[in-house]
Amino acid sequence: MKTKTYNSESQLRKKKDLVEGAFTHQSLQSRVQVPPPPDAGAFRPRASKATSFRRFYERGDFPIALEFDTKGNKIAWKVEIEKMDYYHYFPLFFEGLRETQHPYEFFARQGIHDMLEHGGNKILPCIPQLIIPIKAEFVGEALVQYYRQILPIFNIFKNKNLNIGDEIDYSQQKRMNVGDLIQETLELFERHGGEDAFINIKYMIPTYESCVLN
Repeated sequence: MKTKTYNSESQLRKKKDLVEGAFTHQSLQSRVQVPPPPDAGAFRPRASKATSFRRFYERGDFPIALEFDTKGNKIAWKVEIEKMDYYHYFPLFFEGLRETQHPYEFFARQGIHDMLEHGGNKILPCIPQLIIPIKAEFVGEALVQYYRQILPIFNIFKNKNLNIGDEIDYSQQKRMNVGDLIQETLELFERHGGEDAFINIKYMIPTYESCVLN
């Protein structure tokens, strides 16, 4: 069996498909291959700024440690959660939701869950302190899965301390009106919580109306 040979380089070039860039006149010709577009890197890991949560954890300022049991990882608290200074620690754990690396993301997520479960009336005064961490990138979306723990207490106090008469409400000027602060926080939840935020807020707080124009 004879192997076919080419007499010139031009014959070899005709046999091969040409490669041209997209959206060019040459790309419309026959026997021309257009390579796929380059990877845009949308799902490539991105560097994020270090959080205060990570800095505090690495310095050993949190009374927590990683513990293993038959159900998996959990936080071993070195102090009683109920006796912790929520006003100081709760916002730091919320900021830690920006973390994506282990063990920071685990401690932040599980720590919030534990503090919500045991915080009781200590949680409400911390609401204004959470507004800044909520504005951080992706934190709002990460909080949606915790609405069932966070929002019931919001629903109780949402309409409290509102001035419905003709008297001057000086608490509004001093930002001490709990009902107004809850409304402001719920609006932040909706704006930064992604497409599922409003329907989840509405489910837990039926009187809430969307602050986002359709």
